[in-house]
Amino acid sequence: MTQVHLTQIDLPEFGLPTVEPKIPAQTYEKRLAAARSRFPTISAPAGAKTMAAMVVYGDREHSANIAYLTGFDPRFEEAMLIIPVGYPSTQPTLVVGNEGWGYVPISPLALNRVLYQDFSLLGQPRGNSASLEEIFRQAGIEKGSFVGVVGWKYFGSAESPDRTQLEIPSYIVDTLRALTGQTELVHNLTDEFMDPYDGLRANNDVDQLASFEFAASHSSQALRNVLFGLRPGMTEYEAVRLMQYNGIPLSAHLMLSAGDRAKMGLPSPSMRVIQQGDPLTMALGLWGSLNARAGFAVRNAEELPENIRDYVDKLAAPYFRAVVEWYEHVGIGVAGGELYDIIHRNIGDPFFGVSLNPGHLIHMDEWVHSPITKNSQIRLRSGMALQVDVIPATGTPYFTSNIEDGIALADEDLRAEFAAKYPEAWGRIQARRYFMTETLGIRLKPEVLPFSNIPAFLPPYMLNPKMAMAVAK
Repeated sequence: MTQVHLTQIDLPEFGLPTVEPKIPAQTYEKRLAAARSRFPTISAPAGAKTMAAMVVYGDREHSANIAYLTGFDPRFEEAMLIIPVGYPSTQPTLVVGNEGWGYVPISPLALNRVLYQDFSLLGQPRGNSASLEEIFRQAGIEKGSFVGVVGWKYFGSAESPDRTQLEIPSYIVDTLRALTGQTELVHNLTDEFMDPYDGLRANNDVDQLASFEFAASHSSQALRNVLFGLRPGMTEYEAVRLMQYNGIPLSAHLMLSAGDRAKMGLPSPSMRVIQQGDPLTMALGLWGSLNARAGFAVRNAEELPENIRDYVDKLAAPYFRAVVEWYEHVGIGVAGGELYDIIHRNIGDPFFGVSLNPGHLIHMDEWVHSPITKNSQIRLRSGMALQVDVIPATGTPYFTSNIEDGIALADEDLRAEFAAKYPEAWGRIQARRYFMTETLGIRLKPEVLPFSNIPAFLPPYMLNPKMAMAVAK
């Protein structure tokens, strides 16, 4: 068993990016082609006369699939991308509301822009756009057409054996079903994007990974700023100001809370004054990243309540040991069930309260899917971006511990491409690997690329961040 201990650690300054990666238009074109290519492999139901289109729905909370394909993310309203299938020379149609109309040029693609004012906010002008049925007809969808719908969630064969269970707004689904003339002709194809093994967004190109590293550098640095600047007497809002958040789009609401509210995990900050001895949790998620830390606002065990002064031995140390073994095992070809077993072998006791997946895929949305489940035989692949996400929920005065960071897996060719195209980011990645290996004692496989500026850095006493967990030598 790996031995770990609390020790003094100097966390290096890994730096922030001076170069922002961009996804080129050619990459979006390749993604559209890949989406089209999935259609011929799907069995059309009886009665289908043609495979007409893939309809990709998006709104502010569920923007990742449409943004992945176009670079356009809905801001206030719904939006919809209609991709003709079988006609690669035909432009996709981007359907937007009033406020989305002027934002369409954010995409580098040549898109057929269509206004549908029912996507607009309540009280805004209506009456200057075609009906939804007419928009679908103009895109080639008619009676007997086979239509694939991409939303943000799909359902297994036990839940929806005919793939007709859909989660996008009913008025869109109702129109498609009425137009095609058969419920079975409107299929849920979200798995083509979000399947945990071969979904299009489960496997990332170098530009996408570099953009995730860019975001993760900033989100992790924000938490680092709090760890090294936190003081009792601050309000939660004042603690958040330490983050110096710069405006990269959020993938989840910002979280920071202390005291009783921290036990809920998800609250936003408030005017509450942080007291010495408080449990405290914080997380910042940006497109392609989320970082989180939790512990107590104390300097040492003596400042904890007497009944939990063994916090490190009872919770933080076994938790860190489990995460170390996870890091040392993760790699290309590893089955997700093996990572699940590592966590539950170490902290599977009911005291720890680990109930959610110990890790998942991350993208512009904070959680795409997870190959890491009990007995999962899904094997991890090069290009996957993963969130190291193991959260004890003890429900006791011991509260929790958290060391949530992002990594990517990259084979030798992808690593060489990354290093050549993004040398500054590659330098940060190599410095983080060195810190994790040489200072923390975590033996990483060559394909593991840490994206966090606080990589596996866990100070359980948050007012004394130079005392952190490491593997005992």
